[in-house]
Amino acid sequence: MVKSRIKRAAHNLRKGWKQHFVTLALAWIAIVAVDTWRTRDLPRGPAPDVALVMAATAGGAAPTITLAQWRAQHPGQAVAVHFWAEWCAICKLEEPSIASLSTTWPVLGVAMQSGSAEKVAQVQLQRGMAWPTAVDPQGTLSRSWGVRSVPALVVIDAQGQVRFATSGYTPQWAMRLRLWWAQTMPQWNALLPK
Repeated sequence: MVKSRIKRAAHNLRKGWKQHFVTLALAWIAIVAVDTWRTRDLPRGPAPDVALVMAATAGGAAPTITLAQWRAQHPGQAVAVHFWAEWCAICKLEEPSIASLSTTWPVLGVAMQSGSAEKVAQVQLQRGMAWPTAVDPQGTLSRSWGVRSVPALVVIDAQGQVRFATSGYTPQWAMRLRLWWAQTMPQWNALLPK
C-alpha cells in the first residue's frame, strides 16, 4: 500500500513537473520584481564618499571619518554598509547575521534615526554589536543613499563600486554570497579578453 502511494506520488510529480516549474518560475519573477522595486533608489556605480560621524567610543568623542577613509582601512576587500535602526524589529532579527558577517568581512553600520552618537554607542554596547557604526539621527545620510527603510545592505567592491544593494531582511548566506561575488567579480573581469 505504501509502495503504491509512493509510486502514485512520483508519477504525479513527473506528470506535473511542467506545472511546478512554471509556478516556481512565476514566483521567482515576482520576488525579483518586488526586490527590484524596493531597491530602485539604492545607489549604483561609484559609492558616494560621504562624511560619517561615528558612534562615540567609550568615554571619547564621536570621531568623523569619510567612507573612503574607512574603506582604505580594508584595502583590496569588498565591504558591506548595513543601514539599521535601534527601533527596527527586523534589524534586531538580522543582528546575529551581521555579527557573524563582521568577523570575516568589513562591515560598517549606519544607525538611521536612532539618536545621538552616545545613544547609538550605548545600544551597540548593550546588544554586543562590535562593528563600527555611523550615526544618522535625522536620516539625512540614509536618504542621500536612497535608503527609505531598514534594514538595508549595500555591498561595495574593492574598487569602490556598489555591486549589490538590498532592502529588507537578508539571510546571512545571501550577504556572504554578495560579498564573495563583489570580491571575485573584478578578478574574473580582468581575466576576460579585451
